[in-house]
Amino acid sequence: MKQEWHPDPEPIETNDTATVAVGTGLWALALVVLLVLRPDPAHMWWVWTCVAGVVLGLMGLWYVHRRASRS
Repeated sequence: MKQEWHPDPEPIETNDTATVAVGTGLWALALVVLLVLRPDPAHMWWVWTCVAGVVLGLMGLWYVHRRASRS
């Protein structure tokens, strides 16, 4: 059975900067909460996970800003 061809839908316009900024802010908030609560040494990897989320989020903000300025 042959399937009928449909054209690809148009891409949705989104605010990528806001999306990445909110995610980075949530990682930063989780980091602050963990630094205040001081997890036991067995769970210090939680802190480093939040640090990685913030750093990668900042890199994502830089990338999204650079990509938006090119177009």
